[in-house]
Amino acid sequence: MELDKHDLAKDAPTRAQLEAWITEKNLDEALNKRSPKYKELGLNKRTLTKREAIDLMMTDVNLLRRPVVVKGRTVVFGYDEDAYDGVTGS
Repeated sequence: MELDKHDLAKDAPTRAQLEAWITEKNLDEALNKRSPKYKELGLNKRTLTKREAIDLMMTDVNLLRRPVVVKGRTVVFGYDEDAYDGVTGS
């Protein structure tokens, strides 16, 4: 399968992209809990709404767990080979 690569650090996703990719269900998977900003803001001590998380990601893209693999309506956050196989049909 051919993939389009997009460097999210150099060209951050739009709010519309984040809104499409992130749901209340996958919000925990989308957050980069290893980000220094995540720890600095004490996000491990609170529960964010989708809107709050996206607002924060718009100010610091490093709060978005990468890589992000998107195929249709399926989105995988972070490195997960098994999930990639499910997305790509491999």
